[in-house]
Amino acid sequence: MVLMTRLNGKEFYVNPDLIEFIEETPDSVITLLDGKKLVVLEKADVIIGRIIQYRAAVFVNLPVHTKQDPP
Repeated sequence: MVLMTRLNGKEFYVNPDLIEFIEETPDSVITLLDGKKLVVLEKADVIIGRIIQYRAAVFVNLPVHTKQDPP
């Protein structure tokens, strides 16, 4: 989950797998796959950076398999 801040200053978490796209209009608007829109204080580059950090943290502990590994 990725931490975001509403315009009123309240923090909440978003599942980045549900994000369809992000716009700056000039506020940042996150559109989810179901069409719901979230307006947040963070700029798009900050949101993208947090998504990258989240995914890196998720995938860093996955085992690596090669063709030589037994099934």
